[in-house]
Amino acid sequence: MTPGPTPSGERVGLKHGAGGRAMRTLIEEVFLTLGGPVDGVGLAALDDGAALRLGDQWLVVTTDSHVVQPAFFPGGDIGRLAICGTVNDLAMMGCTEVLGLTCAVVLEEGYRREDLLRVRDSMRQACQEAGATVIAGDTKVMGKGELDGIVVNTTGVGLTRRLVRDDGLRPGDKVILTGTAGDHGLAVLAARRDLRIEGDLVSDVAPLNGLVRSALDAGGTEVVAMKDPTRGGVASALHEFASKARVGILLDGPTVPLSPGTMAAAEILGIDPLLVANEGKALIGVRAGAAERVLAAVRAHPLGRRAAVVATAIPERPGQIVLDTGLGKRILAEAEGDPLPRIC
Repeated sequence: MTPGPTPSGERVGLKHGAGGRAMRTLIEEVFLTLGGPVDGVGLAALDDGAALRLGDQWLVVTTDSHVVQPAFFPGGDIGRLAICGTVNDLAMMGCTEVLGLTCAVVLEEGYRREDLLRVRDSMRQACQEAGATVIAGDTKVMGKGELDGIVVNTTGVGLTRRLVRDDGLRPGDKVILTGTAGDHGLAVLAARRDLRIEGDLVSDVAPLNGLVRSALDAGGTEVVAMKDPTRGGVASALHEFASKARVGILLDGPTVPLSPGTMAAAEILGIDPLLVANEGKALIGVRAGAAERVLAAVRAHPLGRRAAVVATAIPERPGQIVLDTGLGKRILAEAEGDPLPRIC
């Protein structure tokens, strides 16, 4: 269907880049017209990347731009975020071996060279952890006041023999969350507002390709869906699972792991951690019979020690998330936009 005209005078807001319904609507109405037929997974799929058939393998491509504020936060910075975010998007498609990354950096005039070297060093460290290499790049400088410090874009490519999509759930399947929810977004917000939070509150930003490789080795073809809960958090990622697979999802709230620092920050700020981004966690959908096997493999990895089975796909309420709080059940609505803009 051809998108309708944009209302006269309508302008883009921060909510349109925040990972919720508003961003998806903007993409569907404006950018999906750029896509065309492909032999594989293209733009219209709105998955974590594209996949093109290449002989008996899939060439997976993904790209992302990063505008986090502040650029340096507890547990990471914009450089680490850029590398890990792209590596993780490849991994969510089943591509755990990275052929190469590109990196484009746009700097504001007057940006401190010392900070730029810190960003570079973080990128190098993240590449080492992921077994990835930056193979091409670009640098631009804009005038003072024309940009907020630094913007980093990264693109990744890789090959995989087995493609994993985000639409493969069917009733009875289980969903594993590989660790504590909401850590990245709340750590960035705490740094932005200079909040003093008791307990460790650091971003979880990390490359997930090694963890995902362990899950795929354990589950094989019984791993049927994957997505990293970035903008919009666990809630948004589960809504994508549910709407694309046309199933409902029953989320067992008490089983969702949370760190003490994240719980404290969420309570102080009145923000549901299920709506807040992670940058080092994955949601992995598996057939019920493989759930314990995959869970054990994920927990054996250093990044998955607090993994848990948190949800079950159900035939009722397709496209919706039913949250069981332990005291009752309610519909968990997808946010219009992320309550924390510019966190990734």
